Amino acid sequence: MITAKMVSELREKSGAGMMDCKKALVETNGDMEKAMEFLREKGISKAAKKSSRIAAEGIAKTFIKDNKALIIEVNCETDFVSSNEKFQNFVTSIGNAILESDAKTVEEALKIKTDEGTVEDVIISNTATIGEKLSLRRIEVLEKNDDEIFGEYIHMGGKIAAITIVKGANEEVAKDVAMQAAAMKPEFLNESEVPAERIEKEKEILKMQAIEEGKPAEIAEKMVAGRIKKFFKEICLEDQAFIKDSGIDVKTYIKNNGGELTNMVRYEVGEGMEKRKDDFAEEVMSQING
Repeated sequence: MITAKMVSELREKSGAGMMDCKKALVETNGDMEKAMEFLREKGISKAAKKSSRIAAEGIAKTFIKDNKALIIEVNCETDFVSSNEKFQNFVTSIGNAILESDAKTVEEALKIKTDEGTVEDVIISNTATIGEKLSLRRIEVLEKNDDEIFGEYIHMGGKIAAITIVKGANEEVAKDVAMQAAAMKPEFLNESEVPAERIEKEKEILKMQAIEEGKPAEIAEKMVAGRIKKFFKEICLEDQAFIKDSGIDVKTYIKNNGGELTNMVRYEVGEGMEKRKDDFAEEVMSQING
């Protein structure tokens, strides 16, 4: 049975109309993932990237010392708290503690001892003081060689953070690439990192889109080869058009400066989490009717 909640969820993810979403769910027996693919094949869904919507508040932050870097995401309940100085100082303090430790996972990080107890104790204490649920959602530790450079970029006061490692270039190049990663949301470093099954699924979708446009199957097959390159230009950092010079891609920009990109990590606060919804009008009506 296809419920109104299922239709609403698919609308939220795809940006498609209600009737199109209902039809997609009927055609796929209520399978949400297949319904998304159905909408994309029909050319109806133009917002595939909405599937990981910004869901929770907080900040992402980077920390660097010598050949070691750290990127973390710490969540809170409201945007008001995420911009609060006390919250930001709290994030900085636990970030520095993690950077100075050997922790590689959230579980290990929570056990780190500080002057105020473990990191977990500090989070619990600040939860009580600030008055909102706080949590260390994720961390990633990066290490580089002496001939490599870290690049870091923080966007929108910590809503997005990115770290890159570039070999053989300078700090400005590494920062430019980190800015690119923050702005253009790449999923992979380059084509070789994209899983084969992801590529095959995308090719099938692109072929179906071409057939829906009225192209014969053999022509549709040839069109896929060109369109898959466009797909790589969207999801692979090295293949993206460089934001400061769209005439070249990121890989060429780095190469022109004597460098090579070796790593990249990008965090966007709340990605993949369910968004908190506050419906003021509904709240008022419930009080009136109550």
